Amino acid sequence: MTRPLPRPTAETRPFWEGCSAGELRYQRCERCGHVQTMPRALCSACQHRGLVWQVASGNGRIVSHTTVYRAPVPAFRDETPYVIALLDMDEGFRLMANVRDGASRPIAIGQAVRIGFREIDGVHLPEAELIE
Repeated sequence: MTRPLPRPTAETRPFWEGCSAGELRYQRCERCGHVQTMPRALCSACQHRGLVWQVASGNGRIVSHTTVYRAPVPAFRDETPYVIALLDMDEGFRLMANVRDGASRPIAIGQAVRIGFREIDGVHLPEAELIE
């Protein structure tokens, strides 16, 4: 079975192009300054259309995490167990990402992470790397 991968849309294309270039991109509203990582045509805070893409530092902290022992689809069976974390990024948005080598290392709420990228079948996916 093939692994499910994201399919860029007109709204998400700049995010995925950034990932391919090794950049974690997010949107910021020109009117109110609100940041959002879920690409949209409008600001989720004030509904303004003036959104600009910016490059994040890639630094953040773990808010929550879980270890997956049972694959949701057969394509992920060979990767279990793996850790998924909810991250607060320094720029003020949240991101959910897999944690590199997370199942083999201790993980703590508040632990610092840096976003790297993992290439799978030509798609670059954000991946959290634990900072010791």
